Amino acid sequence: MKDTVQVHCINTNEKKDVPMGSSLEELIEVFGVKMPHLIANAKVNNKTESLAYRIYRPKRIEYVDIGNSSAMRTYVRSLCFILAKAVDDLFPDAQIFIEHSVSNGYYFQIDAGQIIGKEQLDNIRNRMHEIVDADIPFESIEDETTDVVKLFREHRMEDKALLLETSDFLYAYYFKLGNYIDYYYGCIVPSTGYIKLFDIQQYNGGFLLQVPSRTEPEQLAPIVKQEKLLNVYREHLKFLKISDLNNVGDLNKAKINGRISDVIQISEAYQAKQIGEIAAQIRQKYDEGVRLILISGPSSSGKTTFRKRLEVELFVEMLKPIGVSLDDYFVERDKTPLDEFGEKDYESLYALDLDLFEENLLALMNGNEVELPSYNFVSGKREFKGNRLKMGVNNILIVEGIHALNPELTERIPAINKFMIYVSALTSISLDNHNWIPAADNRLLRRLVRDYRYRGYSAVETISRWESVRRGEEKWIFPYQENADVMFNSAMIYELAAIRRHVEPILQQVPKTDPEYAEAYRLLKFLSYFNYITDRELPPTSLLREFLGGSSFRY
Repeated sequence: MKDTVQVHCINTNEKKDVPMGSSLEELIEVFGVKMPHLIANAKVNNKTESLAYRIYRPKRIEYVDIGNSSAMRTYVRSLCFILAKAVDDLFPDAQIFIEHSVSNGYYFQIDAGQIIGKEQLDNIRNRMHEIVDADIPFESIEDETTDVVKLFREHRMEDKALLLETSDFLYAYYFKLGNYIDYYYGCIVPSTGYIKLFDIQQYNGGFLLQVPSRTEPEQLAPIVKQEKLLNVYREHLKFLKISDLNNVGDLNKAKINGRISDVIQISEAYQAKQIGEIAAQIRQKYDEGVRLILISGPSSSGKTTFRKRLEVELFVEMLKPIGVSLDDYFVERDKTPLDEFGEKDYESLYALDLDLFEENLLALMNGNEVELPSYNFVSGKREFKGNRLKMGVNNILIVEGIHALNPELTERIPAINKFMIYVSALTSISLDNHNWIPAADNRLLRRLVRDYRYRGYSAVETISRWESVRRGEEKWIFPYQENADVMFNSAMIYELAAIRRHVEPILQQVPKTDPEYAEAYRLLKFLSYFNYITDRELPPTSLLREFLGGSSFRY
């Protein structure tokens, strides 16, 4: 009987016969793989697997270090497990809630029935270091889902029990660290000794888990002040708590119990109320001198539908909005700046003709008529088609685009004349108390549907561009989000359950031989936690219609 198996390592471009049952961790040394940063997982036949994964058949493997988003997710997941165990060791009756990414870290709360002050936090940090120094293995255990649900209920982890109970899994994995069990929907590192770099701090009424920098993983990511963003999350979490929809298990239960229609209506009404309140603020600021509304946000945040709905509410406030699109101010294609990879950087502020935009904007603000440009995306040329604009009585100008909050764009417009809005899908509902849903995943799923439906792009094309889009956001959008006067959360409580039936067929078209398959597989697995819901009850003005179709707005 053959006791070896052939493995092709992409990192070293070598094929070797290795002992059958070898782990990916063991094969790092066999192939002599060296990478700039900590190796945290690997792709096996284009599927992300833990380093504890064992090889029994011929495979193609590619190791990934934490400079890559997939490996960083594995690192952070493992770190959260260590944090949860440390809290449980010191406060056995406490609950920890890891809520969302903010300020270059992860915001969490601890409900321990007592105040967690500096002394208690120091004890938690010390306990985490003890767990890391002990290099305890993470055990992955698979069992029938009914038995895993029962186990979590016995450990008073109802959030995890409900998530698995309402998902369509016959078998489920859970993890064990010493005598502590937990659930994570992706892979983790083999043992606690991998997690060397972290810290925890008191932060804005809760705590912040600091993690390695994505660009320089040997250093902690610096804390960036994001109080406005945190407040938006808090408001939405308060709304979720009142609605008894803290986690995805609660949402699935609402579907099973026939309450999903109420959830959709309440979610839509909540957003409508927020947009109305923003319009009322603008009306008040108009009386104080505001004449320009600037709307920014990352890709697939729903900026366009938000603007259209805001325009309706502004009319109700007796204002007449008119709009200018930043897209029409692109420089001609041959003048587009290049990024660090030598590719045309369409995300750059300097891909816009800033001089022409400023000239037109100042003229409009001074009451003059201007002829607006129109950008031909086919030819990459600017055109003028006689589109003239002039601000009159009760007019207010809206500029929407990813650079709208960048001070350089409107530096000659006095602050008293500007009202700035940041829009993003800040997903607040979590899978369970320890598994938040990244806002970027929500936006990527929206973009996959939109690109396929309206732009003719495949999932492979959208996924392959996503890292570049994210780099552009980190450089050109996120640094300016706290400049906003208000932030609008475009994420819907129910939306991922509604998107699921639209995006699954698109993701399933990704060939298993393509590098993008790993991300497609991850997203499909993530979506499987949500019970399907129909979108037929969504109103035609719903922000989600921008992506799913059926909107009463014209785009």
